Amino acid sequence: MNKFCIVIPNYNHTSVIAAVLTSLAEYNLPIIMVDDASNEAAKAVFSALTQQHPLLTIVTHEHNQGKGGAVQSGLHYAYQQGYSHAIQVDADGQHNLADLAQLLRLSNANPQALVSCCPIYDASVPKHRYLARYLTHVWVWIETLSFEIVDSMCGFRVYPLGACEKLLKEVKLGKRMDFDPEILVRLYWRNVPFIFLPSQVIYPENGLSHFQPLHDNVRISWLHTRLFFGMLVRSPWLIAHKLKRRYGR
Repeated sequence: MNKFCIVIPNYNHTSVIAAVLTSLAEYNLPIIMVDDASNEAAKAVFSALTQQHPLLTIVTHEHNQGKGGAVQSGLHYAYQQGYSHAIQVDADGQHNLADLAQLLRLSNANPQALVSCCPIYDASVPKHRYLARYLTHVWVWIETLSFEIVDSMCGFRVYPLGACEKLLKEVKLGKRMDFDPEILVRLYWRNVPFIFLPSQVIYPENGLSHFQPLHDNVRISWLHTRLFFGMLVRSPWLIAHKLKRRYGR
């Protein structure tokens, strides 16, 4: 059986984090929350939460690194603590945490795979965010020459830590909103299998978002430029891999 923990990146998310932790408590799993240099008011909330949730550990950044940097710190810490798999959960309450049980079952049955939710959106999703996500998915399909990565942006996923730790030691990944798609593409390039589970996602009214339209779109555009040329170098292997998966040879 896999040895699981939960990793939550958090930068000043306080409005729903208590409810998120309460929902997660029923799974009785260790939780690593990475405080990405939040303000003092948020730190006070986090400190109080450690008193209510004995399985909660806070890892603190001295300086803000971005969501991707926080997840990377959480994954590295989890690996050092001896966990085999880490479940990334966002701190903003978007995810349907009832699906965690199914994610755990799929991961236990497929321990080498990265298991991720694939969002089913309701009317709360901002249209520009939806279209931007779809554009990223198209780039990821080009960069992998495959449709196997159904969704590349959802932050509700189970990482096989051995493969992730090796990747993070060998490649410098983006530390902000570019992290989520990049780690999937690079793990695909390393022959890590993927499993996707449809899951309802909501955008809470007045929810806090740290997406910076100008800077993050520039980062993501530069990411896809690098990955595109990385795909060209790997294209013979990617084509052979696709044919092998299709014909079993």
